[in-house]
Amino acid sequence: MTKKLRIGIAVAQFNPEITAYMLREATAHAKRNGAQVKAIIRVPGAFELPFAVMKLLSRKDIDAAVAIGAVIKGETKHDEAIVFGISKALALLQIKARKPVGFGILGPGITWKQAEARKKEHAQRSVEAAIWMCGLSATGKTVAAKKRTHKK
Repeated sequence: MTKKLRIGIAVAQFNPEITAYMLREATAHAKRNGAQVKAIIRVPGAFELPFAVMKLLSRKDIDAAVAIGAVIKGETKHDEAIVFGISKALALLQIKARKPVGFGILGPGITWKQAEARKKEHAQRSVEAAIWMCGLSATGKTVAAKKRTHKK
């Protein structure tokens, strides 16, 4: 019997109309794909996600993490600065921990309407990325990886 993949999810509470839906969808999608959500950490905003992901990746009962957030475009470039910093931090965390992180953060430059339209697929893809990366073998090939295509 193969071990069930164990995922932790960190979710930002800012823009809860988007992120609460994404959390429900990510949790359900993990289950549909044979993974178990072992822990959920809620944080105030997207900026706090790397710290929560670090906590999840340090746990022995977590194989991968998923970061969920929505950074909506405002009147300044604040959204760009936040998402750039988060992206870099999460990339470094997964390398240091040697465990993958699924990137489920909407933004930068995204409007509320665009976030609403993309929240389901983005939540699903972040879980799929974490699962896919856990399935990498020593040869770099994935185990039972799905082919992904972009819609036009």
